[in-house]
Amino acid sequence: MSLLDPSALSTPRPGELVEVADGVVRLTAPNPSIMTGPGTNSYLVGTRSLVAIDPGPEDEGHLAALAEAAGGRLKAVIVTHTHRDHAPGARRLAELTGATVLGYEERDGFRPDRRLAEGDVVAEGDLPLVALHTPGHASDHLCYLAQRGGRLLFSGDHVMGGSTVVIAPPDGEMRAYLSSLERLLELSPAIGAIAPGHGPALSNPLDVLRGYIGHRLARERAVQAALSARHQASVDEIVADVYTDVREELHPIARYSVWAHLLKLREEGEASSPEPDEISAPWRATRSA
Repeated sequence: MSLLDPSALSTPRPGELVEVADGVVRLTAPNPSIMTGPGTNSYLVGTRSLVAIDPGPEDEGHLAALAEAAGGRLKAVIVTHTHRDHAPGARRLAELTGATVLGYEERDGFRPDRRLAEGDVVAEGDLPLVALHTPGHASDHLCYLAQRGGRLLFSGDHVMGGSTVVIAPPDGEMRAYLSSLERLLELSPAIGAIAPGHGPALSNPLDVLRGYIGHRLARERAVQAALSARHQASVDEIVADVYTDVREELHPIARYSVWAHLLKLREEGEASSPEPDEISAPWRATRSA
């Protein structure tokens, strides 16, 4: 039996307060886009003492709604990472509620009152959360695991509902991303469900994690084959060859993940470039795919 409420499995709608599981509610920010899907999911976790996860952009209406839903019980505001659709509202929500701001490090305008690292426990709420450092999408990315109540994972942008994740160098790194996915897959006891930063909740977390890994490795094989076939190619040429199953309007986003795959292949001796840190640089295969 799933630990998730059935309403959490449907596509989120901005401004709609949804019960995800016992002691967990979701409020989606009004920032839908190609990159954010239906919008950024903010979560309130706990019953008598609450923690907010990913307050989203500095949208006054959304932050006021979170504060109202918390009802004077909010003790901490935490973020999965400092991208602009997840963290900018943290300080303002803290001002509205008197909560403490927690996160991995100070960057991108985000300033935590206390820094979190791998294995730290966020105990301000009455449902403790364990921080798991999961770099790949961003070097400062943390997932949070509720060890009680079915081991619900708050995955931020590490895993999304209904879409894959863009890995954008230089802060995004494909090898680290795959390692972080494997790490979550190997947790024991296993994760019971995933509450992602975008999209609906996921009741089949192990299948999703395996699917993510399989998808990324399949893309990598396709990138390597396209590069080998052309002998020399740009990122944009490889995107055109590989992403035939993706709408062309998404190709400018896909080029970052292709670049990340090429950088990983370079580390493994499979590809080379005179300027690997430039997305527009040419690439060559160092051996046949």
